[in-house]
Amino acid sequence: MKAAAFAYARATSVGNALQLLETYGERAKVLSGGQSLMPAMNLRLVSPELIVDIGELAELRGISVSGGVVRIGALSRHVDLLKSPDIAEHAPLLAEAIAHVAHPAIRNRGTIGGNLAHADPASELPACMVALKATIVVRGPAGERRVAAENFFTGIYETDLSARELLISVELPMAGKNSAHFFHEFARRRGDYAMAGLAAQAIVEEGAFTDLRLVFFAVGDRPVLAKVGSGLLGRAVTPAELATASSALGKELDPQDDQQASASMRRHLAKVLLARGLSALLGRPDLHAGVRA
Repeated sequence: MKAAAFAYARATSVGNALQLLETYGERAKVLSGGQSLMPAMNLRLVSPELIVDIGELAELRGISVSGGVVRIGALSRHVDLLKSPDIAEHAPLLAEAIAHVAHPAIRNRGTIGGNLAHADPASELPACMVALKATIVVRGPAGERRVAAENFFTGIYETDLSARELLISVELPMAGKNSAHFFHEFARRRGDYAMAGLAAQAIVEEGAFTDLRLVFFAVGDRPVLAKVGSGLLGRAVTPAELATASSALGKELDPQDDQQASASMRRHLAKVLLARGLSALLGRPDLHAGVRA
């Protein structure tokens, strides 16, 4: 299939893009990297009247570090994140996760802003944003606003972003002292959609967690910040406590059946990821001994 007929406008500035979105509202779609939008249009899943191409807006590109914050422009491509020494040093979880996003051809064109606005629940980057306590910077007719990542994703392909707003940038706190991270996903093939994945960020002091964010993806309609993480703070994690947390996680998650995996398989894989993640974060191989995917 091919896309339905549409009009095209190349934005000359952020202000110009916002003017077009204000005029067309729900009838317009923003084109950044196009790696999700164009396939959806070709399948007639979406049929906008107007495409607003923001791909030439240099002001939305770039990665910078200042005042303890890593700022990533919305048009920064996946490959830019993969090659950035600032991301590798100050947000290593993101550096590790980005290598799992699709394939090189997609990473060369896809943008972080487009990925987050698309809000695929099986995508790696939304989960990383929640794990890293990211702030999503949005601009619209009423000006600029800042949204915590865990409040930005509201459902399957749904976000807090309105049709008249533009995602401008992402801000991440720099990884601090004693920080640790873990990322892993289960997929049928490298680059396929995940059947279950975990992005985790923690602070570990004297063998215990003082902060722990376990964010699962592909197991719900948005990234899932697991509540079990808060119960593991401030003390040594034993195999018995891991078993209790694993049972609680199984009850907390509500995955769906689809062509990739059954709900029960996703729940099982999430438990495996929990054990592996905690073991890696704490440097405790004994915690996941005997756990098999």
